[in-house]
Amino acid sequence: MKRFMGFVNKEFLHIFRDFRTLIILFGIPAVQILLFGFVVSTDLKNAQIAVLDLSHDEVTRKLSGKIISSGFFDKAENLLNYDDVDRVLKSKKTKAVVIFEEDFGKRLIHNGKASVSIVSDGSEPNMATMTTNYLTAIISDFNRELSAGSAGSALLVQPEVRMFYNPSLKGQYMFVPGVITLIMILICALMTSITITREKEFGTMEVLLVSPLRPLQIILGKVIPYFILSFVDVILILLLSWLVFGLPVKGSILLLLVESMLYIFMSLSLGVLISTVAKNMQQAIFISLVGMMLPTILLSGFIFPIENMPDIYQWVSAIFPPRYFIVVIKNIMVKGTGFLFVWKETLILLLFTLAFIGFSIRNFKVRLQ
Repeated sequence: MKRFMGFVNKEFLHIFRDFRTLIILFGIPAVQILLFGFVVSTDLKNAQIAVLDLSHDEVTRKLSGKIISSGFFDKAENLLNYDDVDRVLKSKKTKAVVIFEEDFGKRLIHNGKASVSIVSDGSEPNMATMTTNYLTAIISDFNRELSAGSAGSALLVQPEVRMFYNPSLKGQYMFVPGVITLIMILICALMTSITITREKEFGTMEVLLVSPLRPLQIILGKVIPYFILSFVDVILILLLSWLVFGLPVKGSILLLLVESMLYIFMSLSLGVLISTVAKNMQQAIFISLVGMMLPTILLSGFIFPIENMPDIYQWVSAIFPPRYFIVVIKNIMVKGTGFLFVWKETLILLLFTLAFIGFSIRNFKVRLQ
């Protein structure tokens, strides 16, 4: 028994001396519980809405104030006409528009009922459902207040819900763009992350070191074949999305393909950067899969709205490129917008690409010395 306890004590010492093992045992569970605890939430927070008030009476102002003061919504802007509805919903920030019909207060008093329209962005089905449910609940509570304060017949505000871009709230409109984003960054980063580490492990790095090729040429030579194959993969996914799920590309197919090419190149550059810092293929695979899959699912807005996350998680999500490509692909595929609506995200993806390439060349040069 004494020998056995000594053996157990030795194993404890080995574990405590290995920093990587301690991270796996204690760090990863702590990070996961913090991520899932705050990110995976069905509560609505700070969702931006716009208001189109065609009546401008006391009742509409009171109901608008009740919606904004609920703490679930922030008013983006006051709209002037119906033409502004599509514009603000394509702006990526506004999740819904509340429309009060003309003579809203008069209709409510004279007819006993009046209609308020809720137009939501159906390209994000989960967010659209939560937004309309919360707005409907607030309007129902407003109806109870009207009934309690009226001496005569009950007054009723009737919400009429409409979904733009995805009227039937099909889940494919959310999952297909998100899956494309996830698959591309995982496959591209994984494929290229093992390229240089494989050369080192197989002992063929010396051949590259003595070759007349420059570091940039070596990196591009590693990236180009995967770039072409990944682009073919994107076309295949888009065809399957159209033929199997009936998800057409409402915007410019050419713009979508160009944006996909940029995202692929960015992902491949990230994979090369990982391969220059990883010591072996196991490390490269671990960093590519664990380091990208969970943040892409949780922090990119793929499934859970970024607006509902605490501020610190919103800041962290800003350093993950998938967050921006999801905005691009949803706007082009589902909303049918053009480049003017996604140029900021495109510029950010381009900057990520240049940064990854620059760091890759720098790290590669260090290893040449």
